Amino acid sequence: MQQIVAVWANLTNRQRILAGVATLAVFLAVLGLSRMAGAPRLSLLYSGLDPAAAGEVVRALDQAGVAHEVRGSAIYADAAQRDALRMTLAAEGLPANGAAGYELLDGLSGFSTTAQMFDAAYWRAKEGELARTILANPAFRTARVHIATPSARPFARDVTASAAVTVRAAGGGIAPQQARALRYLVASSVAGLTPDKVSVIDGDKGTVIGDDTAPNTASDARAAALKARLERLLTARLGPGRAVVEVSLETEIETQSIRERRIDPQGRVAISAETREHTRSASDAGGGAVTVASNLPDGAAEAGRNSQQRETETQERINYEVSETEREILRAPGAIRRLSVAVLVGGVTATGPDGKPTWSPLPEADLIDLRELIASAAGYDQARGDVITLKSMPLEPLVPAGTGPRSGWFDGLQLDPMRLIQLAVLALVALVLGLFVVRPVLRSPGGAPPGLPAPDRAPRTLATIPDAESPDTEIQLTAPPDAPAALPRPSADPLDRLRSTIDRRREDSVAILRAWIEDTAEQT
Repeated sequence: MQQIVAVWANLTNRQRILAGVATLAVFLAVLGLSRMAGAPRLSLLYSGLDPAAAGEVVRALDQAGVAHEVRGSAIYADAAQRDALRMTLAAEGLPANGAAGYELLDGLSGFSTTAQMFDAAYWRAKEGELARTILANPAFRTARVHIATPSARPFARDVTASAAVTVRAAGGGIAPQQARALRYLVASSVAGLTPDKVSVIDGDKGTVIGDDTAPNTASDARAAALKARLERLLTARLGPGRAVVEVSLETEIETQSIRERRIDPQGRVAISAETREHTRSASDAGGGAVTVASNLPDGAAEAGRNSQQRETETQERINYEVSETEREILRAPGAIRRLSVAVLVGGVTATGPDGKPTWSPLPEADLIDLRELIASAAGYDQARGDVITLKSMPLEPLVPAGTGPRSGWFDGLQLDPMRLIQLAVLALVALVLGLFVVRPVLRSPGGAPPGLPAPDRAPRTLATIPDAESPDTEIQLTAPPDAPAALPRPSADPLDRLRSTIDRRREDSVAILRAWIEDTAEQT
């Protein structure tokens, strides 16, 4: 403590001000660092919530005494408790993921509930359950479902149910395929509701989402899959980067129903046969009539006449059925109308007689084999009008623009920026304490730094001056071992240097003179 007081007393006013400012700055830095180190590290808890749901979450965190921070529409909480907080809030039904569902029916009583009240609560619960199902998909941020049913007018004719769904996407827009899925979800959950009676509305843009582009999107996906299949096949035969494939699909975008009836007159089938047979017979016996036979010499004329007649008639009727074929063809959107495949393959590079590389196309036999492979993999149908174009041409090397991604030195460290700032401030404070506090203390005459030999305890010679009574005699001014070392100022005259030292170190000079007088008195 005495050394600190002595050092403070020997400082000038400017040095004292600088020392006070430095001490205050170090104190504030240490205080801020301690608060930064003691403050919890915050991480994202929830984001994109409705104001009402976010308010309920913040209120629950306040009641639990958990450190949190609200930044816009995002809520940050202590990173060490984030997962536990999510489970705890989920057990309490927070954040609210939509309207109430079937639990609304639990509070209805049969004595005080009318049929109209029950129907209203039922459809409200149905809408809430559908909204919950939609929000279970992370692609949607908010959802509202409204169902209009003809239950209020049970005897009305030509009244069908309809519904409207208003959704907001978590990121980006809502794709037509998602809107179509929402239509089928709501239509399948309500009896008598068809998908065409469900309207899907984008809550951010306020527009109705249709599925007109769904067939085109599906055709693009099929074309991409077919392209990848052909590229994989050609890569296995030619090698990577030696074939370029482009596929174009023309699909049906309308629903067609075709009924066809064909009659083949050459094809007959007997379905029934009918046969009728009629027989008639007649006989005649008698005489008296003069004929040629009666004049014959054998006396035949004497015998009586006898004649018989028999007729047989057969009728056959066969009924035939002409061969007939009836069929109905239903073409839905998405069916392939026409397929076009364009394939560009490289050739063969060889070294010519002059040592220069020469290029030549693939042989015709190889191109025929590749064409057969492509036709089989692509499902080629000549009757449909499909086209396959295969050419062997030189391929120019593709030079990528720019440079690829490179990993940095600190990519694998995964350090938090706030943690880096805290470490930097701690290092700065340690450096300031070492340079301006520890180093001067270690260099003070009261002790030596650890690990270094103790300083020489012999008296130090400050100056040598001539004796006033005897000019040939010189007097040496020495200082005791514990006296602080004087800092002489550069001067040409030793006497001026001594005077300045005595002016700055008056107490030390008096102690040195007193010790010199006592030594002189003892010698006398």
